[in-house]
Amino acid sequence: MSAARAIRALTPPDIAARKGRTPLVCLTAYTTPIAQLVDAHCDVVLVGDSVGMVLHGLPSTLGVTLEMMILHGQAVRRGLERALMVVDMPFGSYEESPGQAFDNAARVMAQTGCAAVKLEGGESMAATIRFLAARGVPVMAHVGLTPQAVNALGGYRVQGRGDDADRIQRDAVAVAEAGAFAVVLEKTPEALALRITQEIAIPTIGIGASPACDGQILVVDDMLGLFGAFLPKFVKRYAELGEAASAAVSAYSQDVRERRFPAAEHVFGDEPKT
Repeated sequence: MSAARAIRALTPPDIAARKGRTPLVCLTAYTTPIAQLVDAHCDVVLVGDSVGMVLHGLPSTLGVTLEMMILHGQAVRRGLERALMVVDMPFGSYEESPGQAFDNAARVMAQTGCAAVKLEGGESMAATIRFLAARGVPVMAHVGLTPQAVNALGGYRVQGRGDDADRIQRDAVAVAEAGAFAVVLEKTPEALALRITQEIAIPTIGIGASPACDGQILVVDDMLGLFGAFLPKFVKRYAELGEAASAAVSAYSQDVRERRFPAAEHVFGDEPKT
């Protein structure tokens, strides 16, 4: 019997080559079981710094550390075979200088086995993206609403309305020209997303940025109905697993209180002879 054919993992050039073709399917993952679940269906799996809010109960992504991203990246890596794995660079790990960004990105790639990193920012980060790309670190960029800058932006607001559209467009052009292989557009109007998608040569991946993009990404816990703290208006729930899990825990609690469990001898004793 011949050995099973190895699954070829997608690479940053593969993702870049999807520009204008079949839309890219992207989801976040933070654990091995979820990575295994989404791998066959996704082109990109992002270990997002949203893990701080979704799994660690933090009020924003600002408290996420490099160590946390590495730990969750290692877990996700164990669950993937096909999808491209990208790890978010957390706040404070890349903004100081291109050198700082390279040192920390190299550490993330070496310790997690990811194929690329993601960082937030447009024109201000172009020099850093260029520095990383020239040294073998594939970069996915992120413009529009950048959650790590939520305090400076005044909240999780739509970006790129009115005169602000030109700023977002300049950001997208800057990261594309700097060497990013793809760019996330978050919470931008559809007309702007379409304009950017048509102008730049790399894929745009939307989150709250309309179907005009070359792909879409969601936080997997939002999509599955597992994260109930808040629900962004742009998120479509494909399941309500949080409600199902709550009902299951309630049923278990009731069974415990009413002692509805098999007797020990029925579980651990010898099988009855026939």
